[in-house]
Amino acid sequence: MPSIEAGSPFLQKACQLQGELTAWRRDFHRHPELGFEEERTAAIVADHLESLGLEVKRGVGKTGVVGLLRGKEPGPCIGIRADMDALPIQDQKEIAYRSTIPGKAHVCGHDAHTSILMGTAQFLSQQAKIARGSVKFIFQPAEEGLGGAEVMIQDGVLQDPPVDAIIGLHVNTTIPTGRITLVKGVGCAAADEILIRIIGKGGHAAQPHQAVDSVSVTAEVLSALQHIVSRQMDPLESAVITIGKIQGGAAGNIIAPDVNMIGTVRTLNPLVREQMPERIEQVIKGVTTALGADYEFTYNKGYPSIVNDGVMVDRMKHTATRVLGSDRYEMVKPTMGGEDFSYFTQQVPGVFFRLGVRNEAKQCTYPGHHPMFNLDEAALPIGVALFSQFVHDYLNQEEDLS
Repeated sequence: MPSIEAGSPFLQKACQLQGELTAWRRDFHRHPELGFEEERTAAIVADHLESLGLEVKRGVGKTGVVGLLRGKEPGPCIGIRADMDALPIQDQKEIAYRSTIPGKAHVCGHDAHTSILMGTAQFLSQQAKIARGSVKFIFQPAEEGLGGAEVMIQDGVLQDPPVDAIIGLHVNTTIPTGRITLVKGVGCAAADEILIRIIGKGGHAAQPHQAVDSVSVTAEVLSALQHIVSRQMDPLESAVITIGKIQGGAAGNIIAPDVNMIGTVRTLNPLVREQMPERIEQVIKGVTTALGADYEFTYNKGYPSIVNDGVMVDRMKHTATRVLGSDRYEMVKPTMGGEDFSYFTQQVPGVFFRLGVRNEAKQCTYPGHHPMFNLDEAALPIGVALFSQFVHDYLNQEEDLS
């Protein structure tokens, strides 16, 4: 972590919020709520924003909260987004603030995102001087697969006043505390879902010739699907086809009449994404026809790719240099993970960056969605400082991006 003494004034002031940020984050960690169930979290957020004197709207996109801070003069509006939902995973950490709700846990860091944005609202309303324009603090529900960003947009979150640009972050335990990573252009994959049912003919395991073994057909389909990426695609393009769940069969001596599979398809190039449904179905149809089986296939489009605006990325590099130093950010390749911040970047220029929270001494090394996931809370004020500096410079039109 960068020295506080050597840090920017914004970072020094943000570090004064360490106690509050940690308390908020641990409280949310103890009381996780799944997508569109974030009633307690939303109430705490809304009450906090109202205590700061902000204009607050509750129930935006079902359980979302929006706070608006107006500057002294008219000007552009910048949005800052944090997601609030937890995951349906059992928390396995032995810590004082572990989840108190069985089967639910903040093991992706959204509790930190929410706390950082609460701290940013406090910082910008009390410490920074917003000369012009406005800041919209967007506390979003249901990022984990339910598309809460899209629901908030449909509910008018980018209007009244219109949002001109937006920023967001995600904590990451592969990046050391005190550093961030950025991607220019496409920042993450489009994340789609596939549902496949292989339909065979049940029978006795000792008489396979009188049946159509859906399990063995499924094995052939699984193998053939990987040829799409390895042999049908341009090697310079990126794609992932993963089958994560298979269900079929009742006993070892029974040939299963059918098998159900659920998987995900990840792509970066929109043209490759458009080709995937047809390519996948061709493979399934070819294998099942050859082996005497049938199939059902559904392709559900999920989150699109985040597209980081070039100018906004340059602004964030400038911000990182001011707050952390010129050697504290890194330009990296896109990730094949999905993120519904992408719905915002479809509407307005935006930038989404990764905030380092890795600290081996504190055992903050497990990846997101792991039941042992935890993060270095020393990164919380860094997130506040980065958000606040970016917004301050953007609204006060400090154009020097050197």
